[in-house]
Amino acid sequence: MTSSHDAAVPVTSDLPGSGPPGVPAPPESPVRPSKRARLGRNLVAAIAVGLSMGAVILASLLIVHQVFVGVLAVCAAIATWELSGALRRGADIRVTLPVLLVGGQAIVWSAWPFGLRGVAVAFAATVLGCLLWRMRAGAAHFLRDMSASLFVAAYVPLLVAFAVLMTVAPQGVGRVLTFLICVIASDVGGYAAGVIAGRHPMAPTISPKKSWEGFAGSQIAGMIAGALCVTLLLGGPWYFGALTGALLVCTATLGDLVESLVKRDLGIKDMGTMLPGHGGLMDRMDSLLPAAFVAWAVLGLIVPA
Repeated sequence: MTSSHDAAVPVTSDLPGSGPPGVPAPPESPVRPSKRARLGRNLVAAIAVGLSMGAVILASLLIVHQVFVGVLAVCAAIATWELSGALRRGADIRVTLPVLLVGGQAIVWSAWPFGLRGVAVAFAATVLGCLLWRMRAGAAHFLRDMSASLFVAAYVPLLVAFAVLMTVAPQGVGRVLTFLICVIASDVGGYAAGVIAGRHPMAPTISPKKSWEGFAGSQIAGMIAGALCVTLLLGGPWYFGALTGALLVCTATLGDLVESLVKRDLGIKDMGTMLPGHGGLMDRMDSLLPAAFVAWAVLGLIVPA
């Protein structure tokens, strides 16, 4: 899911007037973007894909919540593939993809029976596997390719593993729903606020469409969602829920900005094309990945198992 407040910041200016005869007219001022341009995406396709993804997630989580681990594993594999392909297309960086796919699955699945210790062992084994695999290609660009490989391993399967840890913990369904609902509320609230009232760019050199007004909308929606979820789903105090929502909004926004930096560095628009109106799966997971770790850590402190 992309970051909230991803709406265009409108440009306002006076309309050009006509000068005296013989005097060139002043240059035309920027025109306020149309409503379609401000929306910034194919909204119908985005909503349809988002609802379909939500149905799969809810079905796997609510019917047999361990099946959700399988959904996470598939998402981790697809996102790893997309990110690796983007690195190759944009900068000719060749990560150790076979090791990352196998090691990534080990990282995700080991979180179920072995917990955090299993995740650490699987991640370390993946790092060693990447080193050995890349040695076969020689010294040229070794450090560049290895750094990118470790970045992919940490950014995708390692962070996905924290969502697995929440899933298999006591009150796992409530923890995962709290995490997802807060990030979705952040996205929806910020997107609406950015479209309606976005004026001041938040990070113009990284993501020009994000506005501080959108971020404020994200915070309001995320804090309300956090307070309700922690109270109703986990039996915790509402003020801890509001704090959780605020932290998840900040983390989700940071995650989206990080992916925007990666895409700008690589000179690409989207990580993939598999989701109409959304880009690739990795483009939808950018805000969820770091938020998974923060949700696992914060909920583990305020609502201990």
